[in-house]
Amino acid sequence: MPDLILDPNIDRPDDFYAALIAAHDGLSKEESDALNARLILILANHVGDRETLSQALAAARLQEDEPE
Repeated sequence: MPDLILDPNIDRPDDFYAALIAAHDGLSKEESDALNARLILILANHVGDRETLSQALAAARLQEDEPE
């Protein structure tokens, strides 16, 4: 599988973001966290390639570690 795509690649990203936020409407913090965890696992399963998933984990960690 090719390297992880980090450049914008989502068709109609604003619509996706609105749908993502709407999916969390009315949920408690715990329910929202659980929804995020399920979504991550569903998408990871869809990707399937361990190397790509490892790249995604590293990229997410880098974003988290960057100073504000």
